[in-house]
Amino acid sequence: MGYDAGMPIVLTAPLTESIDHAGFFIQMSLASIPGWMEWVIDKKYPTWRDVPTGADGRAGTAPAGLRVLEAVLAHAFGADHVAVCYPDQLPSFIGERTRVVAVSTHNPLGTTFAAGVYASIFGSSREPINALYARRMFDTIRACRQQHRFAVILGGSGAWQIEETGTEAEFGIDTVVSGRAESADVIDLFRRALAGESLPRVLEANHPHDAAQLLVPHTRTSFGVIEMTTGCGRRCAFCQPDLNPRISVPKEPIMEAVRANVAAGNRQISLATEDMFVWRTDEAGLPFFVPNRTELLDLYRSIVDHPGVEQITLSHATIAPALVDPDLIAELSDMLLDRSPIRLKAVSTHREHRALAPLIGIETGSVRVARQIMAGKALPFDIKDWPHIVLNGLEILNRNNWFPVCTLIVGSPGETDEDSMATLDLLYEVERRGLHCMWVPSIFTPLVKTRMERGEGVRETQQLSKLQWQVIMKAWAIASRIGLQTTWGKLSFGAGALILWAGRLRRVNGPNFTWPLMQFSGAMPERWLERTGRIYAGRPLPRITRDALLANVRPDWRRAITAAREGTPVTGARVFKMAAV
Repeated sequence: MGYDAGMPIVLTAPLTESIDHAGFFIQMSLASIPGWMEWVIDKKYPTWRDVPTGADGRAGTAPAGLRVLEAVLAHAFGADHVAVCYPDQLPSFIGERTRVVAVSTHNPLGTTFAAGVYASIFGSSREPINALYARRMFDTIRACRQQHRFAVILGGSGAWQIEETGTEAEFGIDTVVSGRAESADVIDLFRRALAGESLPRVLEANHPHDAAQLLVPHTRTSFGVIEMTTGCGRRCAFCQPDLNPRISVPKEPIMEAVRANVAAGNRQISLATEDMFVWRTDEAGLPFFVPNRTELLDLYRSIVDHPGVEQITLSHATIAPALVDPDLIAELSDMLLDRSPIRLKAVSTHREHRALAPLIGIETGSVRVARQIMAGKALPFDIKDWPHIVLNGLEILNRNNWFPVCTLIVGSPGETDEDSMATLDLLYEVERRGLHCMWVPSIFTPLVKTRMERGEGVRETQQLSKLQWQVIMKAWAIASRIGLQTTWGKLSFGAGALILWAGRLRRVNGPNFTWPLMQFSGAMPERWLERTGRIYAGRPLPRITRDALLANVRPDWRRAITAAREGTPVTGARVFKMAAV
């Protein structure tokens, strides 16, 4: 099909955000590894750039957010006016008729939490791989000879990076959109762009306030991502998505999207959420931190049973619900493990070593810091027990072959050496108890519109203290034991770290980096490093059981927990919901 005159509205996203194959961890790698190390990805996933193209020549897959925008604009202006393409297809879709090129991007400048530590450690803080591909995409747009005829509109979860740095002109962007595509303001913006009218530099689009206003696209999305919820309810001070209202997408639109993905050739489904366990809790009259086990199990069972669904991956979750309802974790494992594409030979007891690995924010082992930045993350338990909630939660998850990707924030505003030591206490205790997760440490980044947007972050890795570096390196060392599944892989990873340190990292990261790196690499015995005071040894944490933690939960919340687990009606729903907010 030819598009010689171009399409009026062209939608695109960086290739790194459009792929929907290769491996489960590739997206995290693309967002974290600096551009000059792209060869590492090429070696691990040599065909990662291969993406499907539809019979009409358009992109066969695209990020879920871009698909939502496509559906909104197709409804408003007609499907024959809108096309989604990959960046290298842009010259074929942009022509004399083109009036808008809209871009969705997750990390255009490489300043997300993860990229902040991984790329900057290697002396390239500005451009991890996905930021490099975003820059190339904008270069392609600016190189189009019809550039003077169309407006460039930027959206997506990373759009704030452009707005905050004032780099619109550098990338040739006319308007930065913050918010959801379903907003009437977004439709009006595109109407004005099609008419050639002047556009605002920034548009703040309203977020829907009920499920009926959410649009679930019936097209193939990257990695089969289908929106499950918006918002969360725990109100962490550093989090942007939790500023949105908590809404659950009903089951039927989710299943329609599952059917559409399978029909388009996608065999993998991932339900996107800030916390899978909050789905339809409000509808059941439950506090948001008590999972609606009946409906959650029914939803996943329907996806598992749908013909053509071969793989299911989990998105984000919180750890407290594992303590609230351990039986739910066990039932989900029985249902989902056989469909997980993740295999962890070092730790999984599944017959094929399959594992479930949702992303869970742990962030800190310091109760003081946790109380300041994320007191709601412990609910229905008290944040004063945060390390014990984490330990008991990991024990329940690991027992059922859940080995989550757990994030840590290093360098929160006001973080002291005592706070870093408390996080190390937690890391050492996880190791001591034989528990497993894939720790992902990152340097605090103040995100706009959050309560911590004015917090002072670490600008250069040389500012990190020795203890903060030890948190990062200890976390990596623990993660590598299940992430690098061969002895040779672990040895070569440690040796490679030493070589990089000698040639580059010593200058980039400063003297506080040296001994934590030695601990990570295994070049020197950890006990010797501890005995000589070069690293902190960690203090054992007492054992506090789940029953002891539950005993301190409010009585009305305990009744809700019991009712949800037994499937009996919940009384006093209004009280629960008001108390939970």
